[in-house]
Amino acid sequence: MSRPDLNLLVTLDVLLAEGNVARAAQRLRLSPSAMSRALARLRDVTGDPLLVRAGRGLVPTPRALELREEVGRVVAEAEMLLRPAKILDLGSLERTFTLRNREGFVDTFGPALLARVLREAPGVKLRFVPKPDKESTPLRDGVVDIETGVIGGTTGPEVRAQALLRDRFIGVVRQGHPLLDGPMTPERFAQGDHIVVSRGRRERGPVDEALERIGLKRSIAVTVASFSEAVTLARSSDLIAQVSDRSTTRFREGMASFALPVDVPEFTVSMLWHPRMDADPAHRWLRACLREVCADRQGR
Repeated sequence: MSRPDLNLLVTLDVLLAEGNVARAAQRLRLSPSAMSRALARLRDVTGDPLLVRAGRGLVPTPRALELREEVGRVVAEAEMLLRPAKILDLGSLERTFTLRNREGFVDTFGPALLARVLREAPGVKLRFVPKPDKESTPLRDGVVDIETGVIGGTTGPEVRAQALLRDRFIGVVRQGHPLLDGPMTPERFAQGDHIVVSRGRRERGPVDEALERIGLKRSIAVTVASFSEAVTLARSSDLIAQVSDRSTTRFREGMASFALPVDVPEFTVSMLWHPRMDADPAHRWLRACLREVCADRQGR
């Protein structure tokens, strides 16, 4: 069965409102003959004459009278759907956004983001959830609105991304650690016992690869799943931890931090979202908030 031409609804609405083919044609900027052809198609589709001759004019049939109010409502609703989105009113916006982040992100950027959101859109609520992996399924399914992290091989190709900040790995030890008593050379660094942060079973990372390039190898004493756990263990021992610089500022209070003595590349933390949210005004506003908060914190 062929689909009906929905443009005929607009034509029918105007014809029933005007009750005159010529005036309806003028209103729709059509020629009278084109409007007459459209009326013929409407009669064929509905199986009803719709407008019949009465003296010098046309009068609606009972079926046309039934349709007139309903067609007008349908056309009005369709026009409303196809209009550009209303200007975003942050003062009256009520919505909950879910943000998926790796540990440390909320500690570092959450307070400033929350303060801005509460100031500009007090009806908006933020829901922060942990990020155990880099799968894009939560974004695709609409469970998560925005995700932050490093783009990986499991990031969906359709996902939109925008860089938020550059970060690096640094070393962390307790105050008074023996490593701090001399120059921070690759050799002295590699001789210590280390903590590796890994969410899987992988115990090698960029630090090991950098040491290997200069003929060194470190000893891995323990593997943990988070930066906060690594800092906690390093705080009460002589273990050496390697953590993200930007997202562990609060974790590292009272600890000694240092630049790694090997060449480990920086990495980019990005904001990710699904393309269906590209044009959503509220989502665009939140993305701008997050982008500006991260830029402001990066400049400090």
